[in-house]
Amino acid sequence: MGAAVPPSALPRALPPASGLVAGVGAGRGVAAAAVVGLVRSALADAGLSPHALGGLASVDAKAGEPGLVEAARVLGVELLTFSADALAAVPVPNPSAAALAAVGTPSVAEAAAVLGAGGGELLVRKRSSAPGGPGPRCTVAVARRPHDQPTAPGPGGTARVR
Repeated sequence: MGAAVPPSALPRALPPASGLVAGVGAGRGVAAAAVVGLVRSALADAGLSPHALGGLASVDAKAGEPGLVEAARVLGVELLTFSADALAAVPVPNPSAAALAAVGTPSVAEAAAVLGAGGGELLVRKRSSAPGGPGPRCTVAVARRPHDQPTAPGPGGTARVR
């Protein structure tokens, strides 16, 4: 994987044409294929173009999760991460006691999507991979950046290029 890039050297914004961000919550050891499949399914079911996807977003604790890093690579997007405190400050329609217990915020997927989209509109509420399916579960939500704002990680966020 190579040496870590210092945060000051990382880009702070997504390309202007990349108006969608998929927030991802994931269990330890989640497979990249599960994340990619759920992201693609969420976009397709909402009638959204996968070409408009500019990033995956998650909680800082998952920044090095191999399945998320690989999913971002496969999708050709950046992996953005946010502190649990920043995510916890975002009002979401589907808070989770499990996420709160696991990573210290009641929302990862929905809150990370909104923050990754610079406070944009949540288009797809969180959806989960099949319970009881193979491997750890993941959740995905999708937000769109406001048309009049550049897409950037926002407060508490860090763009990570892997």
